[in-house]
Amino acid sequence: MYVIIAVYSLLLGSFFNVVGLRVPKGESIIKPRSHCPRCQRTLTAWELIPVVSYIVQGGACRGCGVRISPLYPFIELLTAILFTISPLWVGWSKELIVSWTLVSLLMIIFVSDVRYMIIPDPVLLFFAVLFIIERLFVPLSPWWDSLVGAAVGFSVLLLIAVASKGGMGGGDVKLFGVLGLVLGWKYTLLALFVSTFYGTVFGVIGMALGKIRRGEPMPFGPHIVFGTLTVYYFGHAIIEWYQQLIFF
Repeated sequence: MYVIIAVYSLLLGSFFNVVGLRVPKGESIIKPRSHCPRCQRTLTAWELIPVVSYIVQGGACRGCGVRISPLYPFIELLTAILFTISPLWVGWSKELIVSWTLVSLLMIIFVSDVRYMIIPDPVLLFFAVLFIIERLFVPLSPWWDSLVGAAVGFSVLLLIAVASKGGMGGGDVKLFGVLGLVLGWKYTLLALFVSTFYGTVFGVIGMALGKIRRGEPMPFGPHIVFGTLTVYYFGHAIIEWYQQLIFF
């Protein structure tokens, strides 16, 4: 079963790359077929095998030799890993569907924000509807925690965006509103904290290495992705650790 999940999720990861790259540009995710952005050559089935084709081709187009972004195999492999290990963390329960849906959203967001610094509204709207439906059948406890989480996530990020005068993008604000449906209000606030922590550490290291300049905008989406995944899977353990630390 785990092998089957891994194989199919590799294919899904490839599809998430397509969605993340095309939707922000207003392009169809169905047509045209996958092609090289430089020579426009339609890719064959052998060139579309997730991860494997990238390695065999040496990370370059077979037609014109242009380098292929490592973002493609990274998302394919990360999707496969997260889909495959999700049952180990949430069990073979209804919540597994929610976890796979969450991973799907986050992978698409990662691609679109890294490439364009955009979190597309159509993607957020689509997944918001999915999460609302899923939480009707797999509710949090209490059931209204999803609604409060969405309100808190959106409101807090909106306040930050206003206070920072544009330092926080509108896509991030709406994304946290959607994430609140999955996490509930406590975990949504924790996800914001962890995401900010990751972003700060990455920014400091980037500036130390000379890769990031002070005041230069950088996508916050990837940090939200890893912050959200951390809290979704390990939030309870983090809160317990923090409580023990405070009351020690």
